[in-house]
Amino acid sequence: METNSPLIHINGLRRSYTMGNTTIDALRDVNVDIHENEYVAIMGPSGSGKTTLMNLIGCLDSPDAGTYELNGTVVSALGDHGLARIRNREIGFVFQTFNLLTRVSALHNVELPLIYSGLNQKERIERAKHALEQVGLSDRAKHRPGEMSGGQRQRVAIARALVTRPSILLADEPTGNLDSKTGKEIMALFDDLHKSGQTIILVTHEADIAVHAQREIHLLDGSVASDTGVALH
Repeated sequence: METNSPLIHINGLRRSYTMGNTTIDALRDVNVDIHENEYVAIMGPSGSGKTTLMNLIGCLDSPDAGTYELNGTVVSALGDHGLARIRNREIGFVFQTFNLLTRVSALHNVELPLIYSGLNQKERIERAKHALEQVGLSDRAKHRPGEMSGGQRQRVAIARALVTRPSILLADEPTGNLDSKTGKEIMALFDDLHKSGQTIILVTHEADIAVHAQREIHLLDGSVASDTGVALH
């Protein structure tokens, strides 16, 4: 259920990069609110700023100006240690390249984020098993990534993202390395996760992937060119 207070509040966000003698304004005064249980696609051509915005939302980078609040915390004011804490607690990442450890089982890959949180082994295993169940992979818990299809590996990656019970699931081109049939299965899984209450932010340049989201934010030259959800709030 949506509350008046957004889960993500971004105001006047700016980020520039210097390359040689050139300064590139990757983001210019971006304003975005995202509420709990929204399903949002961030779109835009190469160089539009969508990757920079994803990195800021994911606490992988800090803005030059503006404020970013996530779940009541002013993230834009935090240092590296604070960003790491928020990243581990509030954000589940799903990448195009899966980023799994090849020599350990699916269960251990999913359990890994919890090792850093101080949970005891019994609870870690229980939560990892539940996360694999959420993505329909209970029967593959003991298999290593090399013994799985691309779609199964991405499901393991999604389970790993879910195991910390994050505020937001942040997916960067999650079907980019998959064939079209498997990609549709992964997007159906995201649809199910959203129906169960998960807030999802999807970064993509593909319209047929973005159509799964309730809302599309289009970036162009570092600014929000359009946002189909603004009228909702």
